[in-house]
Amino acid sequence: MAHIHLEDGSFTLFWVALWWMIALVVIAAAIVWVRSVKKTDNRKITLAAFCTAAAFAIFQVSLPLFGGVHLNLTPLIGILAGPAFGSLIVLIINILSAAIGHGGWGLVGANLLVNVTEVLVAYGTWSVLKRVFSGAFARAGIATLLGLSCGNLAMIAIILVSGVQGVSQTSSQILAGLTLIAGVNMGAAVIEAFITGMIIAAIIKARPDLLEGKQP
Repeated sequence: MAHIHLEDGSFTLFWVALWWMIALVVIAAAIVWVRSVKKTDNRKITLAAFCTAAAFAIFQVSLPLFGGVHLNLTPLIGILAGPAFGSLIVLIINILSAAIGHGGWGLVGANLLVNVTEVLVAYGTWSVLKRVFSGAFARAGIATLLGLSCGNLAMIAIILVSGVQGVSQTSSQILAGLTLIAGVNMGAAVIEAFITGMIIAAIIKARPDLLEGKQP
């Protein structure tokens, strides 16, 4: 959903470096957490590999809605793989996407922070709502919508704070344009919420051990 589709040179070197440094801290924390687990569940690794391949493929498909939007399944990644593995997954996806021209290399750090926001919020919402909703579909759908909403806010904040070189628009004009983009993204987020809810509900029904810790 939320992704900064700008070319290299859109941000100044200072902001490129700053977002990269923050992103590297996030990735370092994820790696430390993964390495601190004495025995990583093989099921989690399998899910992480599946999420990486599926999300990268979906990310490159443009839907003919609102002038062209795409899904990225970051909330699904957060729910299935968790925040640590999810952060590593979106790092790989952003690197591979930059390699094929989907966003600049310099913006990988900024885009990583946007997508990690979606992963973390979706995972946290999914976990908290367990006390409120017994149905997996509703929990996953709400977690997806909230995660993607926060991702769009993060995208807007990063662009406004960084500024875009070579653009003569004022900050208010840029904000208006970004708000429109976020609105379009959230229209597609409804579709992604439905898809994520269906996938999670199917997984819970077939293999509850993958998400709820129950034996199949």
